Amino acid sequence: MDVLISPSELADRLTDVRLLDVRWTVMAPDGRPAYLAGHLPGAVFVDLDADLADHSATGRGRHPLPTPQALAASARRWGLNDGDAVVVYDDWNGQAAARAWWLLRAAGVSNVRILDGGWAAWQRSGGPVATEEVVPVVGDITITSLHGLAAVDADAVAAQAQSPDNLVFDARAAARYRGDEEPLDPRAGHIPGAVSAPTAENLTADGTFKPVAELRERFDKLGAGAAPVTVYCGSGVTATHQIAALAIAGYDAALYPGSWSEWSSDPQRPVATGPNPA
Repeated sequence: MDVLISPSELADRLTDVRLLDVRWTVMAPDGRPAYLAGHLPGAVFVDLDADLADHSATGRGRHPLPTPQALAASARRWGLNDGDAVVVYDDWNGQAAARAWWLLRAAGVSNVRILDGGWAAWQRSGGPVATEEVVPVVGDITITSLHGLAAVDADAVAAQAQSPDNLVFDARAAARYRGDEEPLDPRAGHIPGAVSAPTAENLTADGTFKPVAELRERFDKLGAGAAPVTVYCGSGVTATHQIAALAIAGYDAALYPGSWSEWSSDPQRPVATGPNPA
């Protein structure tokens, strides 16, 4: 199943897909004002913090995964039905939209794609824009588990990062990996053994994903072709963008949902600093 859809392809299918607007960033988490100022026609606003995370869960990082039951309730509210084709987008180079993509894929929704380049690419394409809030008829989608894609816990990722038979990618910016800065979480640095693989390097200058061959070359150089991969970031959001990029390149990868926000909050977990994995 394709990961991406281009603005031109989407323009020909606007009435055939369910559109989800997942505008959110770490520094501006409330994307609703941007949605109301202009969005793709028919798009339903998705609140990442409310709909794509379970903040009642403690000790599992800043964005714990929602339960299958909670995700099902949200997805029905978005108007999703079993068998629907879904397109997700944002205004953050696909990094928030990828969280929705990953969760829906994990929930068994096979036909879900990310709008390549997001809102900015849609605007550049001259596509139509709407401003009214879309409140769809409640859907009947069935979600019973999130086991459609692999996810691992802190103990598993700790073992994987130290194993020569596994790879762990840190999708955060290199400065956070090195421990030069940490604007959000308790400790600076990275999981010992993890390899720096910043998400920004998946993208071209205009915010679209790099071509398949370039992504494959990038991940091959990092060793993805030789060992199973697990990805983490700060809180399990941008890591899903890395997993999407790996999927485009032809590689499966597991998510560590708690990511650095969970790991760094546990004083018993070791922390490495500097540019090297160890």
